[in-house]
Amino acid sequence: MLYDRNGFPIPPDFGVPYAGVPDAGSPDQAMPRRGVGSRKRLVVLAMVAVGLAVVVVPEMMPTVRQMVVKWSLERAGACEARNDLGGAIADMSRAIRWHGDDVDLLCMRAMLRLEDRDTTGALMDATHAAAIAPTAVQPLRVRALVHAVLGQGDEAIADAEMVVALAAPGDSETLNHRAYIRAIVGRELPAALRDIDAAIGSLGKSSPELLDTRGFLLHLLGRHQEAIDQLNLAIDGMQQQRRQLGLLAGRMDRSELTRRLRALDHGLAVMLQHRAMACQEAGLTEQSKQDFELARKKGFDPSRGIF
Repeated sequence: MLYDRNGFPIPPDFGVPYAGVPDAGSPDQAMPRRGVGSRKRLVVLAMVAVGLAVVVVPEMMPTVRQMVVKWSLERAGACEARNDLGGAIADMSRAIRWHGDDVDLLCMRAMLRLEDRDTTGALMDATHAAAIAPTAVQPLRVRALVHAVLGQGDEAIADAEMVVALAAPGDSETLNHRAYIRAIVGRELPAALRDIDAAIGSLGKSSPELLDTRGFLLHLLGRHQEAIDQLNLAIDGMQQQRRQLGLLAGRMDRSELTRRLRALDHGLAVMLQHRAMACQEAGLTEQSKQDFELARKKGFDPSRGIF
């Protein structure tokens, strides 16, 4: 018979209270295992994290996607402003990957690729954009220009014709586009002159771009002095636009301002080239040399679509 410390007998069915190191072989007296609760908490936390990801990430992705696209476009513009066409194309490609196929983005990349002398890539982008939006005019406008650079006159004019057919009747931009494509490929010049006259009449006024197209066509038709008069007005108008844009320095993002000035300079380069050609035919040799040189410095380059 066993007795407790107070002298009372302990029935045989009761065990002795734990008073020391338990018998390691006894399951009932084994030391409590540590870490089980911690592992359970980690599992629970992991499950909660996965659940939150499943719920939250899809909700956040549109915002994240929009931010990446905006950032990529800003970087592309900055690269273009400093003539880093490779960087601009890479950033534009990222924007397209995150946004998904978009007509405007594809056309923008096509123009960058064309300027980078990647006519194959430019044609692919423009064609893809045209397939996405068959009734949109911008992909066809871009593709017509690419065809013109490639010397594919039939295809260029076909796209220009489709642009006019899809646009509103008498639309000045599309008429100017068809007239200019005809001028570049050297076809249907009288019809092209009618196009540009209709464009000016529809708009009710002349812009530098319309005057340049008209002057270029007059030169191609052998009316060189008339061409010079029109091109003088076009160049004056473009220079005025450049001065006005320059006044925004300090009030506009520097990269955006530089990019816009670069685009105006390319337009001015084309106008100077056209006037140089007309002056050369008119016997104005010195003016012709000066204009050819200025056009070259400002970026005139038919192989890059700047023509």
